[in-house]
Amino acid sequence: MTDAGLRHGRASLGLSFGVQGVAFALLVTRIPAIQDQYGISDGLLPVFLAAVPILAGVGSVATEKVVARVRPSVVLRWAQPLVLLALLGVGAGREMWHVAVALGVFGLAVGALDASMNMLGVSLQRAYARSIMTGFHAAYSLGGIAGASLAWAGARWELSLLASYLPVVAVLLPVALIGSRWYTEGKGAEGKRPDGTEAGAGGALSFKLLLPLCLIMTFAYIGDSTVSNWSAKYLQDVLGSSEQLATVPYNVYMVTTLLGRAVGDLGVRRFGAVAVVRGGSLLAAGGFAVVAVAPGAWVGMLGFTMLGFGLCVIVPQTFAAAGRMFPGNSDAAVARLNIFNYVGFLVGSPLVGALGDAWSYRGAMLVPMVLVLATLVYARAFGPEPARYGGGHERPRTADVG
Repeated sequence: MTDAGLRHGRASLGLSFGVQGVAFALLVTRIPAIQDQYGISDGLLPVFLAAVPILAGVGSVATEKVVARVRPSVVLRWAQPLVLLALLGVGAGREMWHVAVALGVFGLAVGALDASMNMLGVSLQRAYARSIMTGFHAAYSLGGIAGASLAWAGARWELSLLASYLPVVAVLLPVALIGSRWYTEGKGAEGKRPDGTEAGAGGALSFKLLLPLCLIMTFAYIGDSTVSNWSAKYLQDVLGSSEQLATVPYNVYMVTTLLGRAVGDLGVRRFGAVAVVRGGSLLAAGGFAVVAVAPGAWVGMLGFTMLGFGLCVIVPQTFAAAGRMFPGNSDAAVARLNIFNYVGFLVGSPLVGALGDAWSYRGAMLVPMVLVLATLVYARAFGPEPARYGGGHERPRTADVG
């Protein structure tokens, strides 16, 4: 693989992450409008919302089987347009079954998309022989900010869902298809670690070895879904902020997530993945603690800011760690690990809500704090570091690609 080919592959995959960030934000930030358009009751809405991550998990499992026959780049090339068309279908329908079908397709396609994107990211990181994974997730965060901004504009101008989605899909669909021409799968030492030693079980996938990373992924997404679903309510109902100020924490969280991911790879190269994940876990736990004891809205905002900087590095580094742990079977490891981001998303919001109603919302914030701290117990799963070469082995020439 040439240096130019790797650079093009990295840029096109970053574009794919960004497009997905836009699409997902456009869906989740317009849920009230979707509910109104289709007349979905408050009792039925959680069923629709839960169906998407469940089907995404199914899509991720299916992708593991599909990539045994075709390359992940092929899956990604077709899954991304399908996600965008499903989003358009959500905006264009009128009957309840229309949105059920559209969301079902969206969920299955998102599972395939998330899995194949991270498979390619892990593969490219192996070819670069240095940390680049967090940068891809930074592109996703940037896309999420753009998508949320577009959704805000659509709501502000009282545009229909179709009017909001159609121009975005019309632009992003051809961009994604053109960008897919340069998808690249980096080639590494299959079945061996970067230092030349054999991987566990000859590279065969062992769920027992993968389990710590699965738990970390679940804990990270429980924390993320807590911020996404409860930050506004917490600031307004518990800390007594205004309705306008209550919308700020999630925006701050998104921006700090982007900033943290933008520099995350530099931190991994300098200090190693284990140290970065430990630092992120401690900062995130501190953020939850500040939120739990905050006397007012502005201190609560500080806690949510800490959460963005802390949680942002954990997910991309967990995918990268799975690739290092099973270099000969990284696609299957990523597909299985990807399921647990949906598990965390499904568990997080109901868990905090139930604890808040039964106990207190301040107390409920301590649960994701403890779960994030549990990441410290499994931090060793993030080694060896991607840029560490021992035994006199030289770095591959591609390690210095821009």
